[in-house]
Amino acid sequence: MGTAIGEIVPRQHISLDALNGKTVGFDSYNIIYQFLSSIRGEDGTPLKDSHGNVTSHLAGLFYRTISLYEKGLRPVFVFDGTPSALKCRTLQKRHEIRTEAIARHAEAVAAGKMDDARKYGSRALRLDAKMIGDAKELISLLGFAAITAPGEGEAQLCHMVKAGALDGCISQDYDCLLFGTPVLYRNIGISGKRKVPGKNIYADVEPEKVILEKVLAENGISRQKLIWLGILIGTDFNEKFPKIGVKGALKLVKAHDSFEDIISQTKHAPDFDFREIENLFLQPQVTDDYTISFGAPQREKLVDFLCSRHDFSFDRVQKSLDRLEQRFKEKSRQSTLGAWTPKGQE
Repeated sequence: MGTAIGEIVPRQHISLDALNGKTVGFDSYNIIYQFLSSIRGEDGTPLKDSHGNVTSHLAGLFYRTISLYEKGLRPVFVFDGTPSALKCRTLQKRHEIRTEAIARHAEAVAAGKMDDARKYGSRALRLDAKMIGDAKELISLLGFAAITAPGEGEAQLCHMVKAGALDGCISQDYDCLLFGTPVLYRNIGISGKRKVPGKNIYADVEPEKVILEKVLAENGISRQKLIWLGILIGTDFNEKFPKIGVKGALKLVKAHDSFEDIISQTKHAPDFDFREIENLFLQPQVTDDYTISFGAPQREKLVDFLCSRHDFSFDRVQKSLDRLEQRFKEKSRQSTLGAWTPKGQE
């Protein structure tokens, strides 16, 4: 998902403590897919409850969000709304890949090839309406905001950062930079390690901070040209131009002041209107009709949701809720003390 411009993106390694006190927005679909991909059984299938409902994403959201909240991060979750018509081809391609992966996963399991089963199990992942609804319900019960965008969740996130409602957005996708987020945080939703694609090994990862202004300055391009670069190497809304890598794309956009000239240089006639994609990044469908609020966790309802409905460990959930409630009380006291600090003693 997203555009593969990471090779030219300068980034700063940070600690999670750097997010203390910051209100940040999660690209919800992105982080849910991370949890679905990483929290799986030996055969590559996601965790499920006794009713057959997928719970990997709920486990990730519950335990990881509480850990991040303890670090002082104030999470807001933004979900995709209606996808752009420009995304239909990409969605169809993903469906075809997933259908093939499901068949190969079944073959691998039957043959006892667990490494292959995990590989194809990851590709067979599907996020459906029930899973999304469960995620939104869990987030709300935890006391955090779950906002549904009118269109692309990434676009709404970036709009909220630019408006000052959020201090940054959290996503693995560099498309957020094309949508114009001033600040992008990566490697936040996972802890310490990430599975290497296609292999049953894990690599150490560190939280990262990416500043759009620095990306543009160090590469000597405008945001519009960054969008052109993304179009050349492929986005969620178009196939990449053949035989062009990131560095080649950067060279092209720096050498030309119109995308028509770039197209003529590539000798490739795209079967899409680049102006529509450019406009989608520059003027996406977003809204200012949202509310960011933080409430007390609803303990009894959380226990019912997680333990009674989805078979989570009662003891482990209770211990995590103890931590969540303790941190919420601390934050509430800090807010009250801050409100009553005498002028001149802030």
